Amino acid sequence: MIEQLIRTPFTDLTGVRHPVVQTGMGWVSGPRLVSGTANAGGLGILASATMTFAELEQAIVEVKGRTDQPFGVNLRADAGDAKDRCRLLIDHGVKVASFALAPKPDLIALLKEHGIVVMPSIGAAKHAVKVASWGADAVMVQGGEGGGHTGPVPTTLLLPTVLDALHGAGSDIPVIAAGGFFDGRGLAAALSYGAAGVGMGTRFLLTRDSAVPDAVKQLYLERGLTDTVVTAKVDGMPHRMLRTDLVAELEETGTLKRLGPTVRRTLELKRDTGMSWLALARDGREMRKAQGRTLGQMALAANTPMMLKAGLVDGDTTAGVLASGQVVGVIDDLPTCEELVDRVVTRAADELRRAASYAV
Repeated sequence: MIEQLIRTPFTDLTGVRHPVVQTGMGWVSGPRLVSGTANAGGLGILASATMTFAELEQAIVEVKGRTDQPFGVNLRADAGDAKDRCRLLIDHGVKVASFALAPKPDLIALLKEHGIVVMPSIGAAKHAVKVASWGADAVMVQGGEGGGHTGPVPTTLLLPTVLDALHGAGSDIPVIAAGGFFDGRGLAAALSYGAAGVGMGTRFLLTRDSAVPDAVKQLYLERGLTDTVVTAKVDGMPHRMLRTDLVAELEETGTLKRLGPTVRRTLELKRDTGMSWLALARDGREMRKAQGRTLGQMALAANTPMMLKAGLVDGDTTAGVLASGQVVGVIDDLPTCEELVDRVVTRAADELRRAASYAV
């Protein structure tokens, strides 16, 4: 475990030693991975969207039993029990609340009142300016190279536009760059752009601390730079994942043929989460309002959690999908979180010193 080599506004804000964030990946970012990242000096983030309220509390308690370092929880701002989950973070002294969608000002104010750092993920400069005006403490920017739900603009173009927009609006909140990062060169590049750190998902999924089945990890390691695809056929929204036979089949299947599996997975989601039909309907209504999805897209959205679980938890790649960033094509090993963070930060510091030597 190395000492702090790079200090940024993000490390000062959150109290972590290194400006490296392990993103909140559904079914992947559990207590073992989060605590491994935290103990390595980075910011580990629990993914709570696939957890019941009770499971989230149990996971938070487990992380606190494994580490005394700061960590975060990723929340769905449009969930019916979002405010209750925020209070859970407050009760347990969680350091960071991250959001895939921007939380409303009242939730931001509630969390900030209790000293919790609020960090929404955004995909456009205007959204960064908006959440900054609402009081967000930091933002994570994910470019199109990233895995899971993603946009069309690459990080190298999205990041500077977000930084410029925030600067133009008079905001200096830290920006975390995500999408396409896997090593110290990427961290050095992001810092040179003006970011305060990087977020990595696929790179942390492919560590020994990740609970993803070993056979699935090996499948990831065998893939190249062109072995991911962005499809909307899983849940109606652009989603980057590994190319598999199942994904190819989904790409060729019409909406009516996908209806049966969609209904079945909705029933599985209801069973696994213990949610009532009323709660599912309420969550769907809030998601539709927040994201502007059509009813057809809302029906498909029930696919995602269970199909990801089949692949990432059960290891059944014939029935499940595997979210992945394009960086899967340049990853060839399974380090521990400590080994990964140490080498990313050490390489970044070396690259920054090398680049500084060019200045005259």
